[in-house]
Amino acid sequence: MTAPAVLTLVKNREPHLHQLVEGLRRSTTVPAELIVVDMSDDPVTLPPLPFPARVIRHAGRGLPLAAARNLAAAATAAEHLVFLDVDCIPLDGCLARLVETLAAEDALLCADVRYLGPDDARGPWTQTDLLAAGAPHPARDFPAAGHRREHDPGLFWSLAFAVRARRFRALGGFDEAFTGYGGEDTDLGLRAAAAGVPLLFVGGAIACHQWHESEDPPVRHLADIVRNARLFHAKHGWWPMHGWLRAFRDRGLVRWTDDSLVLVDDDPVHPS
Repeated sequence: MTAPAVLTLVKNREPHLHQLVEGLRRSTTVPAELIVVDMSDDPVTLPPLPFPARVIRHAGRGLPLAAARNLAAAATAAEHLVFLDVDCIPLDGCLARLVETLAAEDALLCADVRYLGPDDARGPWTQTDLLAAGAPHPARDFPAAGHRREHDPGLFWSLAFAVRARRFRALGGFDEAFTGYGGEDTDLGLRAAAAGVPLLFVGGAIACHQWHESEDPPVRHLADIVRNARLFHAKHGWWPMHGWLRAFRDRGLVRWTDDSLVLVDDDPVHPS
């Protein structure tokens, strides 16, 4: 079995990174290497590991997610890439299931993410503990075993996914015109579908998402989301992130119609 490179990004979440690393340490498939793109204010450190690991500094303002993921992918010569959000703890069979599926399928593979509560991974944990505590995503239906083809490319998520490195390069990676937060993963999913690359939900490839404080809607990323939504609409002809845009509109933060999306504070006709 070809060992994958595991790629992750971190910004000021070093404790979460260490839990991800602990998951990799317990994995039945040893990674070829771990690449960490570090956007933190202060550089992160990694504990000693039984596999190669590198930290690439990419400090700056905001969350340049598309560019940072592409940087991580370009830093490895591995044939298979597993992208994990820094909040994800891969369970021991996660990498194995993704790699064995990639060996047979030239596809985008989504891992089965289970969501943990605030106290579920703060101390020492067992896999049994995490499986018992983790809740599946309500809109994403994963098989218990094997894989299922998902025909809605809008359900691709970059939280925990795998792809052959050659395919990722052929797709052009993430579009770095998406800067900051939002929209870049749906764009990749649509471009993959247009290129005939199937989207597969892989049963048994389980990663548990560590709880962290978050906004709903993410107002602190408002400008990024509006800018990226406009770019997405120009490329694909429809608006992504409907739930967030609707919530922003309901709060009076944006003016949103079928044809336009305007930040109220930047609207010269209807200033706030």
